[in-house]
Amino acid sequence: MLEHKGYIGCVELDDEAGVFHGEVINTRDVITFQGTSVEELEAAFRGSVDDYLEFCAERGEQPDKPFSGKFLLRTTPTIHRKLFVAAKLAGKSLNAWAEEELKRAAQS
Repeated sequence: MLEHKGYIGCVELDDEAGVFHGEVINTRDVITFQGTSVEELEAAFRGSVDDYLEFCAERGEQPDKPFSGKFLLRTTPTIHRKLFVAAKLAGKSLNAWAEEELKRAAQS
């Protein structure tokens, strides 16, 4: 995994071609990169992100931000109630409780 300016790149090896290729995974826009060595791949990744940001600036468009910080979750009313109760018992809002639980799960 690579990270540059909040954008995250995922990399795969094409062993037949002897090339690493990757794509930025946390944006709706398509940003790709490739290289034949780790150093070349990292430079291509950073360059692709920078080129994308420059391209957006030249067109007067806002680049697609990696994440807004909003997370919509749909569940059943029963689960919603149980999560709400768990949050109240912990003395927290449902949002604060869920964020804490999600952080814990993401670190596992």
